[in-house]
Amino acid sequence: MVTLADRVRLAAASRPDQPALLWPHGVLSWAELDGAVDRVAAALRDRAGEPSDGHPARVAIALANSPDFAVAFFGTQRAGLVAVPVNPALTGPELRHVLADSAASILICTEQVRSAVDGVRAELPALTELHTALSSLTEPSASEVKVGSTRLSAAGPGVDPADRSIRTDPEAVAVLLYTSGTTGEPKGAMLSHRALLANHEQIGRISPPVVGPDDRVLLALPLFHAYGLNAGLGAVAYHGACGVLVERFDAAGVLEVVARHRVSVLVGVPSMFLGWTMLPDAPAAAGVPAGVPAGSALREAMASVRVAICGAAPLAVGGATRFAEATGRQIQVGYGLTETAPVLTTTLSGPAAKPNSIGRPIPGVELRLVAGDGEELWRDGSTVEPADDGDDDEPDLEFSSPGTDPGEIVVRGANLFSGYWPDGRGGPDPDGWWRTGDVAYADADADLFLVDRIGELILVNGFNVYPQEVERVLGAHPEVVESVVFGVPHPVAGEAVTAYVVRAPEGTVSTAELAAYCARSLARFKCPSRIEFVGSLPLSAIGRVRRSVIRQRGASDGE
Repeated sequence: MVTLADRVRLAAASRPDQPALLWPHGVLSWAELDGAVDRVAAALRDRAGEPSDGHPARVAIALANSPDFAVAFFGTQRAGLVAVPVNPALTGPELRHVLADSAASILICTEQVRSAVDGVRAELPALTELHTALSSLTEPSASEVKVGSTRLSAAGPGVDPADRSIRTDPEAVAVLLYTSGTTGEPKGAMLSHRALLANHEQIGRISPPVVGPDDRVLLALPLFHAYGLNAGLGAVAYHGACGVLVERFDAAGVLEVVARHRVSVLVGVPSMFLGWTMLPDAPAAAGVPAGVPAGSALREAMASVRVAICGAAPLAVGGATRFAEATGRQIQVGYGLTETAPVLTTTLSGPAAKPNSIGRPIPGVELRLVAGDGEELWRDGSTVEPADDGDDDEPDLEFSSPGTDPGEIVVRGANLFSGYWPDGRGGPDPDGWWRTGDVAYADADADLFLVDRIGELILVNGFNVYPQEVERVLGAHPEVVESVVFGVPHPVAGEAVTAYVVRAPEGTVSTAELAAYCARSLARFKCPSRIEFVGSLPLSAIGRVRRSVIRQRGASDGE
């Protein structure tokens, strides 16, 4: 098995009539999905042509979470082409950058994306075909299956089984995933078929299994993002499980979906779990029968949930605690990046999840913590003693935590990307190691704690302040739902620590009380000099707080 599309075929052979995808308006069996993938793959091979850049043709997919997305993605893989998932909410200039940079020749998209691309079409010479329905790719056939809003011809007697796929190099690029572009324009991370499958093989070595063939996996995360694409849809294909598609997250509506379809694996982000705990009328929202006490509504709605995984952004301790108390299920935390397909660590790798921890490396991933000067601080659970600088008089004010000093996370594993498009720049070094740009420390039990991105560091009078350390302290307060901390220019100190905080419903904690709370856990230079309560924080499509937006305009709905 070389590709995820091969796993689709395996599931179709072993459990053809079992549901592969469920969505509000229908169900698709594995046999039906496999047939639709065959037809799209054949059409794409005929239409894609041969680019002159030495790479297979690129197929951009700008669709919402839907069966159409799954068929287009797996069909592109089966055709031996490169999929380029695109956020369908991008503007014309943003679409132009991704489509021009990838030189995509085919675009499968929504009507909204088509309208946006029309305005920049002249700047996209490589784009030869644009389709707003998968059916426009395929020839009419007497045998059809309905997929989403389109009708696709199923693989029938006229399709030669020997012609259903082509030989695929495991190292060939399977997907180009464009990063968020926090430092300049987005870059395309090249993930090979090897990398995509390796991450599932690695996670599959965790016991008990995270996902199995009898699971129903919630697919509410955007499928154009690495987390939703491979940790969600990819896991469904790899294990022959069932994916429950949700086009747009709404706490009440999705909770009803979880209850109705008896979802067993939640793959989510902090805003999803926080949204469920903040529902004002949980029994009605969850579809729980009348008479169930409000305090038991979430527990009843999530009775089928076996595993709840949170990733993409830090989850405040208070939010995790509220979810656990309401549902009886502990949230497991994972950490990873687009460039790592995406999972690197999880609390499921250790004996128990610790508050604020991102767990331990998954099997098959090597991880080191490295200081700014290149000194190795920690590797594979072994603390490396720092060199003695001879200065015993200066107190350690850099980081108030047990365990190692913080260092950049550097990783190696079969799940790593092949570098950035098109020439592989910025990829793993000759020994296979890749610097993530994230900072973490390890405690005495070898559990890891994420500190921050290197670029998010705040300097107060020359001392390092990591925003996530302050956010963890704020998030531990029982009346805080979430927070964001960043530095603002200060004429004397260089930068001042500022915090925007979302209070829990009915919360009454004041800024003075929160400041005193922080002072009990943080050195004075780390404590926020300004705390502002807000109704919400601006989030990206994947649920990360958009710090750049906050810096430019401030958080939304200020109280």
